[in-house]
Amino acid sequence: MFSKVRGFLGFAFAALAVLAVGIGPVQAQKDKPDFQVIMLGVGTPVPFMHRFGPATLVIAGDKYLLFDAGRGVTQRLWQDKIPLGRVDVLFLTHLHSDHVVGIPDLLLTGWLTSPFGKRKGNFVVRGPEGTESMMEHMVKAFAADIDIRVKDQNFSRVGVTPDALDIVPGPVYSEGGIKVTAIDVNHGEKIKPTVGYRIDYKGRSVVISGDTKYLPALAKAAEGVDLFIHSIAGAKKELLESNQSWKNIIAHHTEPEDVGRIFAAAKPKMGALYHLVTLTNGKIKPPSLGDLMTRLKTTYNGAVTMGADRTRFIIGKAGVTVIAPPK
Repeated sequence: MFSKVRGFLGFAFAALAVLAVGIGPVQAQKDKPDFQVIMLGVGTPVPFMHRFGPATLVIAGDKYLLFDAGRGVTQRLWQDKIPLGRVDVLFLTHLHSDHVVGIPDLLLTGWLTSPFGKRKGNFVVRGPEGTESMMEHMVKAFAADIDIRVKDQNFSRVGVTPDALDIVPGPVYSEGGIKVTAIDVNHGEKIKPTVGYRIDYKGRSVVISGDTKYLPALAKAAEGVDLFIHSIAGAKKELLESNQSWKNIIAHHTEPEDVGRIFAAAKPKMGALYHLVTLTNGKIKPPSLGDLMTRLKTTYNGAVTMGADRTRFIIGKAGVTVIAPPK
């Protein structure tokens, strides 16, 4: 009996430790989850302190795959004691500034030899057309800083040299039993190409929509996945009627009822929301996140998590476990 009690207490204390200290110590444990997703940022261009730019980290086996690098991505990584140089590949959904503005910090700070940096190889980036050019010019923009550190601190250029490739929809990565597939999505006729991603690992799967309009084909690509992360947008009727520009913004995204329809068609084990677009002109208040969820629930009655920075999902064989952000 004593051994059973001791075993139970040991399990309980280990579980509490996981919840208390976050990602870093979890990875040191033998029984760490082998497939997890961390929402590093669920925001938009709005410079909120509590909601940083879009960035989603997928840890599968020993690979750290980052999807988009919005504002504050480096701070969120280091909050969980994940060195910036630990990211194996950065995948981009599209080149809107709110999805890429964190790249220079990730590139340059991840190159440093301090504990928060420590990149060993090239900075690997995969994204739609324009990615190669952006990374080439980014290195040129910071040439002075790079040259100074090479001369003054004897840094190797390897860790600050991009390995960038433009991709097209289809398979884009296959290593360590992980398969990443780019999915063609629709963020608007003048915002092409834009992609979402599907990540498959040991019979489990995650789909990240990226920014997209209502797109039934995306539901087909995400059919039966364990975790389906979808962007969402909303505005009050008075705002949409006040100026055509607000309607144009909404038209580039997916409103709650349509996100619900996509989830209903895909039937994921868990739906999740990120890139939370809530429009306001400063006078007409934005819809609350509760408003968005209420609207979504008119078309979908399955499990949905409203994303927040540092929400974590464990993709287990028996289902998806949601761990709320540390307080």
